[in-house]
Amino acid sequence: MNRKLKILHTVEYYHPSLGGAQEVVKRISEQLVQRGHEVTVATSYLPERCTLKEAGVEIKPFKITGNLVNGMEGEVANYQDFLRKGNFDIMMNYAAQQWTFDAALDVLNEVKSKKVLVPCGFSGLFKSNYRNYFERLPSYLTKYDQLIFLSNNYRDIDFAKQHGISNFSVIPNGCAESEFADPLSDESALELRSRLGIPAHDRIIILVGSHTGVKGHREAIDIYQKANLAKSTLVIVGNTFSRKCASLCQIKATSSSLFRTIGLRKNSVLSLSLDRKQTVDLYKMADLFLFPSNIECSPIVLFEAMASGTPFLATDVGNSRELVEWSQAGVILPTQFSADGYSYAQIKESAAILADLWYDLPLLSSLAQSGRIAWKQRFTWEKIAQDYETLYLRLMESKKI
Repeated sequence: MNRKLKILHTVEYYHPSLGGAQEVVKRISEQLVQRGHEVTVATSYLPERCTLKEAGVEIKPFKITGNLVNGMEGEVANYQDFLRKGNFDIMMNYAAQQWTFDAALDVLNEVKSKKVLVPCGFSGLFKSNYRNYFERLPSYLTKYDQLIFLSNNYRDIDFAKQHGISNFSVIPNGCAESEFADPLSDESALELRSRLGIPAHDRIIILVGSHTGVKGHREAIDIYQKANLAKSTLVIVGNTFSRKCASLCQIKATSSSLFRTIGLRKNSVLSLSLDRKQTVDLYKMADLFLFPSNIECSPIVLFEAMASGTPFLATDVGNSRELVEWSQAGVILPTQFSADGYSYAQIKESAAILADLWYDLPLLSSLAQSGRIAWKQRFTWEKIAQDYETLYLRLMESKKI
């Protein structure tokens, strides 16, 4: 029997907050609890949180906001004292550039736990206001016993290699077998279509991503409308948002839907907020996932598309190109890159690719099957949590790997 570990995971936001980082840490933490370990998550205080124990995971909230670049406010000293006195076997910080990592830096030498960092992309690496942050970062990275990267080829792992850091592993993201194991029944699909107002004859394209302004919503609408696909609906699902992005999507979605209503267009756009079950069901019902995002590390939504048997089109963002190589489940859109590290789909060329793929049913079927197989073999949270557990146990047996 494996040794029982006392594990601390830190992440800026956690359940009931929604998002990629929240999902990763939640799933891994809960899986490790199921495997017999004691797991605590240090995270931001949320007034809507109803419990400090969720699925066996202890939640330790702190009223802290910000990061080193923008300034931190709140219970920073209390958090640092918690890290010093926590008596954990493992401390894993998830993501740089936010307070749970940045506030830990000054006390790393005093933390007795084996220290693990999942950098999660270094989204600010090319931003001028983060220059000093990343100049100082290598000296802190050497204090960690292990770094975990989500891909073999991205800016964070390249940064580590350039600074001579070699104590790292690659463990990808994934998604839950409990959600995606079973297909959607015909009856449930018809009921969801009716609830969402999607015509029975329409094939469906989806994009799942918060209305942050950088998930490619406006680009997706432009690509979709330019492709002018017959009998189709684009559904954008986003529950958390900036008003500007959400308003723009809603305006464009309303305009497109009205055009079809009066017979001037063949297609429509819906911008919706759905609960998790409806979102998963929509994945399973969809014919294609369109994801022209501007900034990512290793997007959970592409793993969810793979798990649901939904082929994807994505910008060359984060490790999406690597995911195509791993899974053969999608196609990379023509992409332009800005000096500050953002990716932008080329609209006309992307629309042509979308239109070609939309009518190539054998290729869509092949991509769907390949993605589903790859997910089942490599990218379930059960498999990924086992990889984390193996690494944690190895760390307890030696100072550094």
